[in-house]
Amino acid sequence: MIERLKGLAVRHVKPHLSDDTWARLRGGTDPVRPDLTEIARRTGTDKWGLHFYTPHYERHLAHLRDEEFVLLEIGVGGYARSGQGGGSLRMWRRYFRQAQVVGLDIEDKSFVDRPRMTTVQGDQSDPAVLESIVERFGVPRVVIDDGSHRPEHVKATFDVLFPLLPSGAIYAIEDTQTSYWPEFGGSEDRDSPDTTMGLVKRLVDGLNHEEFLDPDYTATYTDTHVRAVHCYHNLVVLEKGENLEGSNKRSVLRKRYGRASAAER
Repeated sequence: MIERLKGLAVRHVKPHLSDDTWARLRGGTDPVRPDLTEIARRTGTDKWGLHFYTPHYERHLAHLRDEEFVLLEIGVGGYARSGQGGGSLRMWRRYFRQAQVVGLDIEDKSFVDRPRMTTVQGDQSDPAVLESIVERFGVPRVVIDDGSHRPEHVKATFDVLFPLLPSGAIYAIEDTQTSYWPEFGGSEDRDSPDTTMGLVKRLVDGLNHEEFLDPDYTATYTDTHVRAVHCYHNLVVLEKGENLEGSNKRSVLRKRYGRASAAER
């Protein structure tokens, strides 16, 4: 009888509870759940194996594992090949048990759609497409750009989506190696401002915008709203949040600012 009741609970109660809640009801400790890398292996995404992104993602996203939120991934995979792609969307859906996972791709990937996992067909550089996704599903807390990897598309997508995100959001850009490949719109000039990494380098400078000495400089939106920039091999993870800590430059650079004050008088 007891075993029968346990079986009924597993079939009819467990599917409606989080793993942690189920473990507490059973009187046990937190269950051992597969990490993101293990889930990536099972779902066949190239975020582990071809690339090694999953440990970095787990470091920055584990706190959201049991939260309800919207995750938007740009690029579903498989290109125009029929019935291919969606490995990373399945990975996110299994890892984040409460999240709505949305995938945007230039090709029709609707075969991937499942409860809590929906694809949208469209161009990542089209503001109307991006804004319609936000209107339909809500503002994402996580955005992952694994789309065309062309700098002009990466920058266009970032310019539209990043200002819409809430404080605490995570914005990731994958496969930044294309910044150095002219065949993908990149440049062999590592100081080129027109590549994805050119954008990232400006964001890193922007972290310290309050230390700039140019009196005519006006802080940009990203200067004041990018809280952290984490750079890994071919992956960049941005944290959104207020970046207005202030500066001690006037007290340290007294001669510089003292002369300026005298000149003004």
